[in-house]
Amino acid sequence: MFNTNKFGGYLSRLRKNSDMTQSELADKLSITRQAISSYERGDSFPDVSILVLIADIFNITLDDLINSGDPTRGEAVILGEIAAGCDNVSPQSFADIAGIAPLLRPSVIGRLSEGLAGQGVDISNLLALAEYLNDTAVGKLLENVTFDTINEELLEKLIPFLDEKSKSTVFQKILDGEMDWHFIRVLLPYAEYMTSQIEAAVIEGLIPWDALKLMKEEII
Repeated sequence: MFNTNKFGGYLSRLRKNSDMTQSELADKLSITRQAISSYERGDSFPDVSILVLIADIFNITLDDLINSGDPTRGEAVILGEIAAGCDNVSPQSFADIAGIAPLLRPSVIGRLSEGLAGQGVDISNLLALAEYLNDTAVGKLLENVTFDTINEELLEKLIPFLDEKSKSTVFQKILDGEMDWHFIRVLLPYAEYMTSQIEAAVIEGLIPWDALKLMKEEII
């Protein structure tokens, strides 16, 4: 995983070795001195578009700047291509995206993830990225999730990040038999409005009558 503290230390050394104040560097980048201070402490990371400017200012390669944060090879490729303005970045794994997700905008993470979604998305992959994605991106990934490894603990961690549409997608997967009907227990506290849909599903024989008992227990 990309180490912002190592990156910040490297940036600080570059600035000091160039006999430059934080304010002077901030002026060159058109940002605040406080932002530079935050980068150097490792508390935050510059927008990837600024990385190219930093590399130019200190006359180093973009690769050297990115590698100062000790990224994995996959993470370095993603950051380098985004910073260079590539429109078709092709990540090799969800792990690489998750490793640098805190450094990227939600829209960028969504585009990167969408490129891998066609290969199938394990529930653990979605959980690793959910807090960094917007609702639309979460919904798209959820449509491609394979639930072979799902359990109540994983679903409980994921549910708070889902909007109403995504919760409906989970419920539909229960009706389609892709998920055990007992997962209603996890879904209901976040979607009590689904009680009428659960009742209808029981009547239609899509889920067993015991689901009504479970539903009443959860509501009480």
